[in-house]
Amino acid sequence: MPLTKIQSLGITDGTIVNADINASAAIAGTKLSGAGKVLQVVSTTKTDTFSGSATATTVAEPTGYSVSITPSSASNKILVMANFNCGVQTGTEINAVLIRSSTNIFIGDAASNRQRRTVHRDSTPTSDARNTTIIFLDSPNTTSAVTYSVGIGSDQSTAIYLNRSHDDQDQTYQNRSASSITVMEIAS
Repeated sequence: MPLTKIQSLGITDGTIVNADINASAAIAGTKLSGAGKVLQVVSTTKTDTFSGSATATTVAEPTGYSVSITPSSASNKILVMANFNCGVQTGTEINAVLIRSSTNIFIGDAASNRQRRTVHRDSTPTSDARNTTIIFLDSPNTTSAVTYSVGIGSDQSTAIYLNRSHDDQDQTYQNRSASSITVMEIAS
């Protein structure tokens, strides 16, 4: 019996189901893409502690707490989700800035001598670590690798800690915590 070629217009919806498709069949990436689709996900988790110092005008960038992603198109966006726990001395305010490849992003407008930051927390009544989350949809406009990190600061010169409290006593109420950064490339 000779083979007959069936035109795609002759195939009705529902005729071919998943079980009919060969496990090794490849689907073109262009069929999976479209505005709003997640194209790739990269994440990092920091479970150890970090100690650094900050002043009223500088932040400390915790080592091992950054993630790099290479966008497939300059028009795509990067969804950044950072969750971190930082500790400073009692009565000290905590602030943080989202950083893309050494450039502060998602910061407030300039106003006199006020520092431009992503988040600001009120002064801490105790030395406990404070949890903070940053979520931002970035437009890096590049197909080169970009690195996202968080800089942690304070309203005064002080020691800054990640994943631990300021005094870090060996007590059941003094916790150690984890922090993470996840980035997703979103098709435009």
